[in-house]
Amino acid sequence: MFSKKKTISQLVEEWQYDEELKQNIVAMHTIEEKQAQYAQFPSSLHPSIVKALHGRGIHQLYIHQRQAYDFAEQQKNFTAITPTASGKSYCYHLPVLQKILEDPSSRAIYLFPTKALAQDQKSDLNELIELMEEDILSYTYDGDTAPGIRQKIRKAGHIVMTNPDMLHSGILPHHTKWVSLFENLKYIVIDELHTYKGVFGSHVAHVIRRLLRICEFYGSKPIFICTSATIKNPKELAESLTNSKHELIEKSGAPVGKKTFIFYNPPIVHPTFGVRRSAVLEVRDISKRLFEAGIQTIIFAKSRVRVEMLVTYLKSLTSKKIMDESIQGYRGGYLPSERREIEKGLRSGSIQMVVSTNALELGVDIGQLQACIMTGYPGNIASAWQQAGRAGRRQDEALIVYVAQSTALDQYVVQNPSYLLGSSPEEARINPENILILMEHLKCAAFELPFSMDDSYGEFEIQELLAYLEDEGVLVRTSTKWHWMSDRFPAHEISLRSAAQENVVIIDISTPANTKVIGEMDTYSAMTLLHEEAIYLHQGLQFQVEKLDWEEKKAFVREVDVDYFTDANLAVELKVLSEDKSAPFKNATVSFGDVSILAIPTIFKKIRFNTHDNIGSGPISIPPMEMHTNATWMSFELPNDWTEEQLTDALTGAAYAMGSFIPLFIHCDRSDVSVVPQVKAVHNEKPTLFIYDSYPGGIGLSERVYDILLSLLERTAQHVTNCPCQQGCPSCIGAQDSIGESKKQVLKVLDILISEMM
Repeated sequence: MFSKKKTISQLVEEWQYDEELKQNIVAMHTIEEKQAQYAQFPSSLHPSIVKALHGRGIHQLYIHQRQAYDFAEQQKNFTAITPTASGKSYCYHLPVLQKILEDPSSRAIYLFPTKALAQDQKSDLNELIELMEEDILSYTYDGDTAPGIRQKIRKAGHIVMTNPDMLHSGILPHHTKWVSLFENLKYIVIDELHTYKGVFGSHVAHVIRRLLRICEFYGSKPIFICTSATIKNPKELAESLTNSKHELIEKSGAPVGKKTFIFYNPPIVHPTFGVRRSAVLEVRDISKRLFEAGIQTIIFAKSRVRVEMLVTYLKSLTSKKIMDESIQGYRGGYLPSERREIEKGLRSGSIQMVVSTNALELGVDIGQLQACIMTGYPGNIASAWQQAGRAGRRQDEALIVYVAQSTALDQYVVQNPSYLLGSSPEEARINPENILILMEHLKCAAFELPFSMDDSYGEFEIQELLAYLEDEGVLVRTSTKWHWMSDRFPAHEISLRSAAQENVVIIDISTPANTKVIGEMDTYSAMTLLHEEAIYLHQGLQFQVEKLDWEEKKAFVREVDVDYFTDANLAVELKVLSEDKSAPFKNATVSFGDVSILAIPTIFKKIRFNTHDNIGSGPISIPPMEMHTNATWMSFELPNDWTEEQLTDALTGAAYAMGSFIPLFIHCDRSDVSVVPQVKAVHNEKPTLFIYDSYPGGIGLSERVYDILLSLLERTAQHVTNCPCQQGCPSCIGAQDSIGESKKQVLKVLDILISEMM
């Protein structure tokens, strides 16, 4: 089927001597395999479970699985940190199944961040139950569950697998239909804990608090079992998410296969400006080599657009073959049936190459892949290891190729491989105190069960907030209780995935008689990706946005075949509303507080595939969006003899460089925090750099920046100094239009700030 099959080690050796590749390989690092560490089955483990494990060829447990079982027996909440493919599902399956066999009325909820993951775990668990030959019922309960089965799950499902979105809007508000679940709930399992960060994590923290409130009402006190990939603060995150104490299991006993990491930096094509060849094009060429060598590969790209560009490029490898499905894309926005097909093809081997956003980074079982290519740094160490863990699962040899983009963070990682390989990962932050998120969930909680006059909610004192909701007309107060009185259904008005509501629906009108919905997108992204004349990519097909109905949140698209993609600009206006804390220095002040932001989409550019030339532009007519959020800002004095233009360039460069390094310290996406310079800030007329949370109400990220500011400035200055370019480039302070002194001036700004704060 494929040309000449090669092993990973043959390929790695070949590449080291390949003239074209070797000059771009910055470093190569091999992690040797690690042997397993075992423990005996617990003596209390039910004979049926032992029989099922024997049926799978398992005769002893890894040490972390045994430790998990023991904690559960002692009725302790715990969090297990386990690498990809370390058999972590037994950490929760064994205690849960044991409990159900001891007491058949017991129930458990399994929470997975995505539907795909729940489907995947269901088939795994059902196979285990079949081998046990016991009568235990496990079901997935999500938006795709047929209405006929729903009643059965509510009455008789021992294990209900769902996602936070469904728990929030489909289960908690209807708890009276789920009495047998809530009365007998013994375990709540939260898988992939590290994904619950930022806005999503802050929402889920409230969903869990509402769940516990309902459990208390029905008299149950469930135990939490969490599993997570490697992050810096798993115990703190689990405790903050569940509002309860946790034990931590850190040592994994699972074996690890040999992994070879290749750090690859695209060649410089424009030495003066330090511009490198596009990472997407390099990935295309490396993928082609792997495809021809018959190596089953997963390629991670950061955005939907990148995924689709790569699928378009790579499908040309098989265009001569009829009905060839061996190269596929996979991302959010595809329909569930499309995704199931792709997962099946990967397991069976009929798909040889898949290009994915981080949707496949989580534990969906896609069988044994041999290689993984990362297009750019995924933004944090936890994700990078999750992606790398996709190749060579279990004990086989694997190849991981990290291809750097031109951004500052990517260049830092490629020049310092030990950061990725040896560094301790970042911390994940959530902020359940975000008042917008808290109020939304308080409404949901009041809808689910009335509050009494002395009730608190989770760790929050809420009587004043309930009085505010009474003034708003959604609660009514009787002599002893606060009751929900609005005819609205509060859970439907909240999307857990964003702090702002409403998605834009994408409708394909290519054939007028057969219009269909092909995807959706949040409003903030839609401003720059779904404006009129934008090219939207789906499964390698291009669609042009013909009409955007902003009021109704609908984008009408038509299939086209063009040789360019579009890229849009967003202008930001910013005002300080209040200052909560501040630290004065001799000639600078660092402050944290609330700001208001006005985002205005301005123009879009058309950029040709392959060459990436700009071939045209046009205006965007979408109304500006306003939001209130938190920010940390620094105001300082600069040399008087700089022109306005020099000031602007220096501040823009410093903002670009700093923004790139925030994810080194905090587990967040590059887009979760924005850095905006103002030459003359509105509130004090001084040069100022603002670092703000990109979500309404803030999620605690910029407040963390307030604490780590000095380390951030030092790391940034060190990287800009070490960058080999002369005048500044996309890898340090952003692309420069002309040859000037920008790099020196950016360093001057950073030095002034560092010396002030020392």
